[in-house]
Amino acid sequence: MTLGDLLCRADELDSSRMSESVIQSPGASQIVHAVTHDSRNVQPGTLFVGLQGEHADGATYAKDAERRGAIAVVSGSPQKTEVSLPWITVSDAREALAALSASFYDLPSHELMVLGITGTNGKTTTTHLLSEIFKQAGMPCGRLGTVSHQIGNETREAALTTPEAPEIQGLLRELVDGGSMVCAMEVSSHGLVLRRVDFTRFTAAVFTNLSRDHLDFHGDMDSYFLAKRRLFDGLPSDARTIVNLDDPRGSLLASAASRPVTYAIDQPADVVSDAIDSSFNGLVFNVRTSRGSLHLRSSLLGRINVYNILAAVATAVALDLPFDAIEQGVESLKSVPGRMQVVSHGDDDLTVIVDFAHTDDALKQALEGTRALTSDRVIVVFGCGGDRDRSKRPLMGAVAARLGDVVIVTSDNPRSEDPLAIMEDITLGMDSATQRSNAEDKEGTADFFQTPYLTISDRKLAIERAIREAHAGDVVVIAGKGHETYQEIGSERRSFDDLEIAQDALRRRRTNALVS
Repeated sequence: MTLGDLLCRADELDSSRMSESVIQSPGASQIVHAVTHDSRNVQPGTLFVGLQGEHADGATYAKDAERRGAIAVVSGSPQKTEVSLPWITVSDAREALAALSASFYDLPSHELMVLGITGTNGKTTTTHLLSEIFKQAGMPCGRLGTVSHQIGNETREAALTTPEAPEIQGLLRELVDGGSMVCAMEVSSHGLVLRRVDFTRFTAAVFTNLSRDHLDFHGDMDSYFLAKRRLFDGLPSDARTIVNLDDPRGSLLASAASRPVTYAIDQPADVVSDAIDSSFNGLVFNVRTSRGSLHLRSSLLGRINVYNILAAVATAVALDLPFDAIEQGVESLKSVPGRMQVVSHGDDDLTVIVDFAHTDDALKQALEGTRALTSDRVIVVFGCGGDRDRSKRPLMGAVAARLGDVVIVTSDNPRSEDPLAIMEDITLGMDSATQRSNAEDKEGTADFFQTPYLTISDRKLAIERAIREAHAGDVVVIAGKGHETYQEIGSERRSFDDLEIAQDALRRRRTNALVS
C-alpha cells in the first residue's frame, strides 16, 4: 500500500485529513511496509508516528527514524526537527496511530469476533475461560492479555496488558490469516485512554468489576470508571454488553446499554450462580440462564473465580454458544498462571497459593476465598509496587492484617523507590495496636507465630521464611506478582519468580522433614 493510499484510508476512519499534506508530494507513491510509534523499530519503508509521552514528545526522534529508513512522520506537533521527510501534522497523534494501524492491516477486527474484557480484576482468567469455551465450540480463539498472547498454537510474552495500536492490529491480522474466528482481549483502562483499541470492532464487551487501582494515572475513581466506560460507549449497535450486576458500576453500564446481558451471585440477573461447592479441588455449582441451566465443574479456586466463570458463561450465552461447549470449556481450564494458582496441595503438608492480587480489593478477594477453604492459619506474604498509586498501600496493609493470621510485608517491584519506605507505607494501614517488628527480620529472630506481622525486604527470604515455619495444614498466600518472572529494582529487571521460589522452598521443607 502506498503512503497516499494509507493516509486516505485512515482519513476515512478518523477525519484527520492526513492525506492532504502529502497527497501531491513525491512521497505519496512510496510503499509503506510498517507503521510504528517507536523509532527503534523503524526499518526502511516505515511510517513513523511521534506520540506525546509523559516526559517527552516522540516527534523529537524523527531524525533517528529518518536515519533508519522512515518515509514520513506523523505528529501532533508542528515540525521542530530537521528532517527531509514529509511531515504530517494531526490534531491527535494517538487517534491517527490507531487509524493508520487499523488501515495498514486492513481492518482485521471486521473479520473475526473480538471480545473485549475490562475491569480491575478478572480480565486474565475470563479471557482464558472464553478461549477454552470457544475452542470446545469448534471456533479457534486467540487471546491477548497480561500474562501472554496466544496466536494460533504459539504463546508469546506480553509486555503490556493492551499493546499499542500497531501491535494489536498486527496480532489481529495474524489471527485472521491463521484461521482464528475469535479473539478474547484484555482491555486496560490505560489502553482505552491512550486510544490503543480505537477502530477495533468489538463483538462483545465485558465488565468484570471496578475497585481502587491506577489512581496515579487516572486521578480518581470517577475518571477511572469513565476510562473503562469508553469500551462500551464505542460499541457498534449490534454488539453485546455483558456486565457484573453485583458491582455498582455494572448497573450504570447495564442501564445505558441497548442489549445488556447481566450476571451476578447476590442479586437477580440474566445469568446467576446457585449451590456453590468450593474446596481446594475447585468449584462445583449450577448456573441459571435465560436459555436454561448448566452444571459446572472447575479446578479454579474461590468466589472471585465464580464471578470470572459467570462472566465467560454470560458472554457465551449472549453469543448463542451451545451449553455442552460452555460446560466442557469451563472444566478444561485447569489453572491460570499466577491467578489463585496452587503450588502445592496433597503432596505437601501445607498449601501454597500464588496470586497476582495487587490492590486492596483483589487481596481481600484472594484472602477471603482462601479462608473459606480452610480452618487452619492463613499466612500472607505481599508487598506493593513502587512508582505507582501510594494510596492503596495502607489499604492493602489493613486487609492483610484483618484477614491474615501471620503477615510478612516484603518488597514487590520497588522500581525507583526505597523498598523500606514502601513497606512503611503498607504497615501504616495495619492496626496501630498490633505488635510488629520495626526492623528487617533477616535472620529469623522474631517469634514467627507470636509476632502478628514481620517486615522482610528480601522477597526470596520472606517466601522461604513463610514456607519453612508454617505448620501442617496452614495455607501460605504469596500475593502481588503472580505470573511475573522478574523484579523491577531501580532501572533493572532481575529474574524472580514467586512460583519457582515457593517450589524450591517446599522441596527443602520435604527434605528436612525426611531427615528429621
